[in-house]
Amino acid sequence: MKFQTIEVEIAGRTARITLDRPPLNILDVPMMQEIAGSLDRLPPPVEFVVFAGTGERGFSAGAEIRDHAPERAAKMLGAFHGIIRRLAASDWITVSAVHGICLGGGCELATFCDFAIAEESATFGQPEIKLGCFPPVAVVTFPRLIGPRAAAEMILTGRTIGAEEARELGLVSRVVPGGEARNAASRLVEELSSLSASALRLARQALGQFRGPEFDAALREAEEIYVKRLLQTGDAAEGVRAFIEKRAPVWQGRQARMR
Repeated sequence: MKFQTIEVEIAGRTARITLDRPPLNILDVPMMQEIAGSLDRLPPPVEFVVFAGTGERGFSAGAEIRDHAPERAAKMLGAFHGIIRRLAASDWITVSAVHGICLGGGCELATFCDFAIAEESATFGQPEIKLGCFPPVAVVTFPRLIGPRAAAEMILTGRTIGAEEARELGLVSRVVPGGEARNAASRLVEELSSLSASALRLARQALGQFRGPEFDAALREAEEIYVKRLLQTGDAAEGVRAFIEKRAPVWQGRQARMR
């Protein structure tokens, strides 16, 4: 498969999808559409999907900042959540191999996988709150992954954490030395490939971590809050403008409370 912003390699039962938009592998809408399209075209023999990122800087710094603007946000959410819903509905076992920066939508994608393998220098965070918005996938998945207190800490402060803290919280499965994430992912897939495919599939269904109508309903509610309420406040637009203009944002909500 040939794409502009990703690389897709299929070997036997494994598909490797590499984000290839250096230096930060920022997820814009065309890139999201290519990821979704690659997933839709994976042949039936594929049972494992591994995500990684090119370049020295990291896995992904998240979604394109300009796509958070109110006039573009709905399209961006639709494209990104299409990927998440495709993964949730599939029988693939998914693995992320993370190095360096893993933020925003990149963090949501990496941690949504069944296994997240991080190099020691990897950093994770959901900084959307600093733009006057929030990460819909993370608000649904993080409370279950790491508990409501830790989820609130990450999402409401936008704090970035290291790989070891992410492992301790349960956001990451394994931490490996620098340069070893892809090799560790390959070894994990090899280990899983020796097991019963039907048993793996059914065990994953039984785990039911992010599958079925409950997850979809929660994600739809988060989307509705984002599009119908958050985008009406004006703070999302101000956050994007302030970031682009390299200045501190002036939040409307704060001004309203002061009056």
